[in-house]
Amino acid sequence: MNYGDLMQVDLGKLGTAVSDWKKVTEALEKLARQARDGLKAKADGAAWAGANATVTKGFVGKTVVEVEDLHHEAESIWRVVQDAHTELTGLQRRAKALTKDAGEDGFVVMEGQGGAIRVTEAVCTVKPTEEKNKEKMQWYAETLADLVRHAAEVDAAATRALQASHGNDPYNAGHARYTSLDEDMLPRALNLAAKGGHASKEQKGELRRLWESLSPEARAKLWEKQRKGLLEAGVLAPRIMRVRPDEGAGAYDVESPGKHDYWVLAQANAMSVGGDFKGYTDAARNMDHYLRGTGTPIELDVDRMLTDDQALRACAQGTLAENAAEWRQKGLEEFEKSGGRPVVIPVESERGKYKHRDLNWFYAVGSANANTTGVVTVVPGEDGKPKVSLDYQVNVWDRYNWDPGKSTKVGPTTMTDADMARLHTTGLAKEYDMRGSGSLQHYDLGNPGALPSPPADPGRDGTRTDIARNGDAR
Repeated sequence: MNYGDLMQVDLGKLGTAVSDWKKVTEALEKLARQARDGLKAKADGAAWAGANATVTKGFVGKTVVEVEDLHHEAESIWRVVQDAHTELTGLQRRAKALTKDAGEDGFVVMEGQGGAIRVTEAVCTVKPTEEKNKEKMQWYAETLADLVRHAAEVDAAATRALQASHGNDPYNAGHARYTSLDEDMLPRALNLAAKGGHASKEQKGELRRLWESLSPEARAKLWEKQRKGLLEAGVLAPRIMRVRPDEGAGAYDVESPGKHDYWVLAQANAMSVGGDFKGYTDAARNMDHYLRGTGTPIELDVDRMLTDDQALRACAQGTLAENAAEWRQKGLEEFEKSGGRPVVIPVESERGKYKHRDLNWFYAVGSANANTTGVVTVVPGEDGKPKVSLDYQVNVWDRYNWDPGKSTKVGPTTMTDADMARLHTTGLAKEYDMRGSGSLQHYDLGNPGALPSPPADPGRDGTRTDIARNGDAR
């Protein structure tokens, strides 16, 4: 399956097949009931004996079994096709919506050679493409490609289930029985999650897609048995677009450095040391990473950020307060549909923005984006009432760059942001992405008024006291 297939396929025909197989299932159910309660009951109750009676009763019994097997096979096919139709319809809807969003952002989505998805700017200009737009195009292309892979995997799961239901025997019904695609997908998900950190990138991607496809009941079983493997696979990673907020200093290493730039570089190193002595360890670390000029992403210690900074705590708690009622209601609705069996549903908040108040993190990050991802679990309580809880993590991301027009004072040194930004354009330093997710936190959605406390202080490992932290300590 490719992008064009997913966008253009007429799933209405598959919907018609679902209706047809439902009718066949209902008709065979009625026929099986008549054969069992009518024909077989009469044959078993008849007062007759002899060779003819023995042969006839055996024939009637086998006929009833065959009709029941036909009913079970038809029901399996109906359930599998119904699940596949629901899944593929949802994936097609998401692909079309994402393609529309890309168009509204000024991009065109097309299918390239070999089925590869290409996203380009709709209007060509002499100006080079902005880095922010490059990141957006990459996000659209990767997200759409993931939807295509997801659709192909649903199609493959349905094929396996249909083949197992039919048994490849035109003269004998009664093989594997399916109530949904969960019977195919859950064992695969359990196997992949059991690999934990040893799973490949492709296996982790498949596990994340299986996690989305599973029913809330099957997802609850998977979460209970393989939570660690699921977290290692990144099932709670944010799905929303995460790109740089602005162009920062612009292109990297496009100007020649002068004497003033080298002076700024020396002052920046001194400023980093000064920040270190004042206890701004993360500010010093991030400055060091900028001055090293590798441009590689850096991992943010979100648990420590939550412990240290009131602004991020307020942002995270505000997100919970804003979404708790809706997430709780969604969980209860799925719990009711399941007949009171445990369910799990994934949730994700919109992007929020905040500005650090703690000086260490203000100098290290400044303002940043954050959101919350997690799972709502609903289980039967001891009192017979459903118990609703949320396991969640806080995600933070931003770009380390300098905004012209501002100045920063750390220790005895004051530097303008324009001076610091020019280190990037002259190749003496390099901007980079900062991302991180906190550890898993638990929240009782049955008592939404009591907001959770921040995670326990994880300590200072990875700061200046750790000489090996990210290679940025001097």
